[in-house]
Amino acid sequence: MVCEEMARNNLKIGIVCYPTFGGSGVIATELGAGLARKGYEVHFITSSQPVKLNVFEKNIYFHEVVLNPYPLFQHQPFEVALTSKIVEVAKYEKLDLLHVHYAIPHASAAYLAKQILLAQGVSIPYVTTLHGTDITLVGKEPEFEPTISFAINQSDVVTAVSDSLRKDTYSHFNVTKDILVVPNFVCVEKFSGEPKDCNKATFAPNGEQILMHISNFRKVKRIQDIIKIHSRVSKTIDTRLILIGDGPERSSMERLAREEGVEDTTYFLGKIKETERALCAADVYLMTSETESFGVSALEAMAAKVPVVSSNTGGIPEVNTNGITGFLSNVGNIQEMSDNVIKLLSDKVLYDKVSEAAYQNACKFNINNVLPLYEKLYEELVL
Repeated sequence: MVCEEMARNNLKIGIVCYPTFGGSGVIATELGAGLARKGYEVHFITSSQPVKLNVFEKNIYFHEVVLNPYPLFQHQPFEVALTSKIVEVAKYEKLDLLHVHYAIPHASAAYLAKQILLAQGVSIPYVTTLHGTDITLVGKEPEFEPTISFAINQSDVVTAVSDSLRKDTYSHFNVTKDILVVPNFVCVEKFSGEPKDCNKATFAPNGEQILMHISNFRKVKRIQDIIKIHSRVSKTIDTRLILIGDGPERSSMERLAREEGVEDTTYFLGKIKETERALCAADVYLMTSETESFGVSALEAMAAKVPVVSSNTGGIPEVNTNGITGFLSNVGNIQEMSDNVIKLLSDKVLYDKVSEAAYQNACKFNINNVLPLYEKLYEELVL
């Protein structure tokens, strides 16, 4: 198995990330797991155990950032607690470097931890990886700009998951540091193998075509477009829509499904850890985001040989090639996206061609092609 490859490495790496279902947390977790399989000692420093982390794997360690309630604070100072935990783990586990995912508060906490350790005679570099909303959404808040710019500029190495995000960072912030593009990745074997329990018949007992979307149900994902696409396509082709994930827009999207008359053919499944078990049932993957730095879930769909119909915003065109691996449309162009779905599902020859091209494209982003890029950065940083 390519994803199970082992090698001898002695570096001790601390990974700081969000432990949730979001793209940055999933990528950070998969990166750490991949490094651990290659012999690196990997220490996760997070507020809770990352959802996709298997702590029983060799070379993986988890350190929880604990917030003790204190009456003085209306909001507990997470960044302070994170900084202290980074110092503790780096010092006593003798870490060689830190890899922090997301600019705030992780990069700023890493900088402060680095200064504390330097005062104690310990030197530890840190890599900051920018994932998207830390720059394109949260980062655009004026009150965060000075901190984000400073934390990025003080990083020893900065990477971004797409060229689009790299350009956005330079455009929105006073950043002088070189930003390297290291793309997101997927473990293709997880998604391309024969699924053990693909439950397609549960949702499509009569062979209906399944449209699918996975996200955190935020406004920026424009899930209303996905429901309207399903409504339009279902008038021509018998389809079912599966929505995976949860978030602030879920209730309003459930109402919209009723308003569009597709509530009986739309399934809200909530959060799922093993997305490969869901994607094996999909016929077309939809991504209609207003902004997207990369689109990890679209890449996962391609690894499962599922064509992608998406918007053409941000870093999505770096993953999805129009007319080759799927189709691209302007944000909000529901009619064109609907037509593209119908085009795919009405022409088996076209569908099979796009499906295979999507898979081949995903293979370019296989973890085994991207992991060495990070390894090279680590080696240059500590040697």
